[in-house]
Amino acid sequence: MSSPAKGSIKKVVLAYSGGLDTSVILKWLKDTYDCEVVTFTADLGQGEELEPARQKAEMMGIKEIYIDDLREEFVRDYVFPMFRANAIYEGTYLLGTSIARPLIAKRQIEIAIETGADAVAHGATGKGNDQVRFEIGYYALKPDIKIIAPWREWDLTSRTTLIEYAERNQIPVPKDKRGEPPFSQDANLLHISSEGKALEDPWVEPDWDHVLTRVTPPWKAPDTPEEITIDFEAGDPTHVNGEKLSPAALLTRLNELGGKNGVGAIDIVENRFVGMKSRGVYETPGGTVLHHARRAMESLTLDKGAAHLKDELMPRYAEIVYNGFWFTPEREMLQAAIDEAGGKVTGTVRLKLYKGNVMVTGRKSPYSLYSQELVTFEEDSVYDMRDAEGFIKLNALRLRLRK
Repeated sequence: MSSPAKGSIKKVVLAYSGGLDTSVILKWLKDTYDCEVVTFTADLGQGEELEPARQKAEMMGIKEIYIDDLREEFVRDYVFPMFRANAIYEGTYLLGTSIARPLIAKRQIEIAIETGADAVAHGATGKGNDQVRFEIGYYALKPDIKIIAPWREWDLTSRTTLIEYAERNQIPVPKDKRGEPPFSQDANLLHISSEGKALEDPWVEPDWDHVLTRVTPPWKAPDTPEEITIDFEAGDPTHVNGEKLSPAALLTRLNELGGKNGVGAIDIVENRFVGMKSRGVYETPGGTVLHHARRAMESLTLDKGAAHLKDELMPRYAEIVYNGFWFTPEREMLQAAIDEAGGKVTGTVRLKLYKGNVMVTGRKSPYSLYSQELVTFEEDSVYDMRDAEGFIKLNALRLRLRK
């Protein structure tokens, strides 16, 4: 994709955090395209005070400033549907960063329409997945939108040049930003990712005490297991320890419980959509607890055929989300099938959290397909064991014919 021509942009909506990178981008957009800039800051539960972003945007002369609390929408309409699929990318990654990008893209396009902007801009680099996720989302929702990706255009290729640009343009640079950061972090209510710099060598163990911010290192977690219950209704969690909670409040509570008990910190190497491998440390405490609880609830309430088909579809669904194709017919088609299967995923799961482990200790449901009468080792009148002989011979027939 070629960059928009200079002078062709009248107004652009920038995904803006208020940090050094997006503050430089804000000024660069005005200088390079001589256009009006609208800033959009999303509260996805990253745990940071967002008011400074407003103040910084005002200081830089921005008239239209959007700061939106999207936490409930994020968990209700993005995290929960994804978790109904039990989605895990490459066997380990619960897609915490991936699932946030479609919502940011959607709200950016809505703001562009509201304000009459003809372009959107983001601060993702040209090496990562996020540029793909943002831009595929933009195009899916507004095919004629113009996109500006500064990291693919400008010559500010290092932390030093960014800071020099900021200083030349009277953009405040916090003291902690002047040195090269040991790694970069991205956070939302589901997950915190740490990547780059000190974490780039996959053989070097992370400095866990400095990297982890939401999860207690398991070896420092409490010595006593913590028992909790999670209630589900039609596929989604509704209560923790008997207390009904909104989607965002429920995930927040599970983050607290899981994080305290050392649950949900992983060190992985993954295959990016753009082709390279990357190493990261991810913290997903509440999501890890929820994933185990959901699987336990489904084990009781899903038919075998539906459960196995879901497991076959899951890697494809996870790849769709990872690669940024949330707003696509294939994701919507899979989602419809997954949601149909989950209609009776209702009941209660009991778990113990202990030093990084999530142990399921009980599950019950009004829609349980588990029959104690069938599985008992005691005498029963339901299952005739002699039927198994014909079942086995029929399944072995093709093998007997080979001889």
